[in-house]
Amino acid sequence: MANGDKRDYYEVLEVHRNASETEIKKAFRKVAIQHHPDKNPGDKAAEDRFKEATEAYEVLSDSQKRAQYDQYGHAGVSGASGFSGGGFGGFGAGTPFGDIFGDIFGDIFGGAGAGAGRGRTQGRRGDDLLYNMETSFEEAAFGVEKKIEIPFAKRCVSCNGSGSKPGTDPKVCPTCRGAGQVRYQQGFFSVSKTCGQCNGEGKVVDDPCPDCRGKGSTKDNKTLSVKIPAGVETGSRLKVTGEGGQGKGGPNGDLYVAINVREHAIFQREENNVICEIPISFIQASLGCELEVPTLDGKVAMKIPDGTQSGKIYRLKGKGIPSLQGYGRGDQLVVIRIETPTNLNKKQKDLLEEFSRISGEDVHPLKKGFLDKVMDFIS
Repeated sequence: MANGDKRDYYEVLEVHRNASETEIKKAFRKVAIQHHPDKNPGDKAAEDRFKEATEAYEVLSDSQKRAQYDQYGHAGVSGASGFSGGGFGGFGAGTPFGDIFGDIFGDIFGGAGAGAGRGRTQGRRGDDLLYNMETSFEEAAFGVEKKIEIPFAKRCVSCNGSGSKPGTDPKVCPTCRGAGQVRYQQGFFSVSKTCGQCNGEGKVVDDPCPDCRGKGSTKDNKTLSVKIPAGVETGSRLKVTGEGGQGKGGPNGDLYVAINVREHAIFQREENNVICEIPISFIQASLGCELEVPTLDGKVAMKIPDGTQSGKIYRLKGKGIPSLQGYGRGDQLVVIRIETPTNLNKKQKDLLEEFSRISGEDVHPLKKGFLDKVMDFIS
């Protein structure tokens, strides 16, 4: 299927774009159980739905692939998916599907997961965290380094991370006997799944530490310095590896910084171009003038020729937003807006009426052209 024909991965799994890793896993599990080929033999539509959901989950369950997809869509992960449309192989241990497919097979066959032979569960990776950062228009344009404060689960000093009251130790889990998994036999299948009593830890805490209440960690805050690259815009997401939730025997999760750019008083952004509307009087537009135009780099002088019409756009090369990829800059587009004078005194009105009498229609090319088109239309 071509990228342009693919459905949005979040739509496929029916989750919102800020869904957590747990929510994405839960959504995929629901779709996969419903449409798995083993539950729907010979149903081509169910098989296609299963493949579509599997491809979406492989991208969205991988923090790096998800960040690429969020920024560039299907083009950003084209060729990155390891999913093969011809089968369902490659979902064993060491892949993002190992644990979840174990649960799915358990629901399909009435037993537990297809993770036999994996032995004791490996350490659990920490959760990914999302931090929403607001930046100014100029900071987003040129980049900035900011310090942020995030919650941090640090190892409990009292129990040294064991979760047990000082002087005691966790006990071997009586359900899995320290393996972290329990095994079931279902027909020809010998399958295993994460132990529900110890959550795969292999140990349980009978006498919890009073300081961390058996969690092995306490809450704290830490300050990080985050570099915002030039050219980011609202919706950009930056990844800070290893600064997410603390893992249990596994690596820490990652921190994702979601950018929200505040609106500017005089500038608007269109891709890498900056748009600035400049009001001038009809006298300045008629006679021409020189203006000081604000840019991201400071003020520049611009000559406005006589006879300039409202809506005329002038381009200032290289005065826009730097490219996020690190090469080139956009332009600044200066849009002229002619102001109609108000609260005229009698002398000003008399002069304008005199101007109107001696000018005739030739000084109104737009009006004359419009009237000519009207006459052609009704004739």
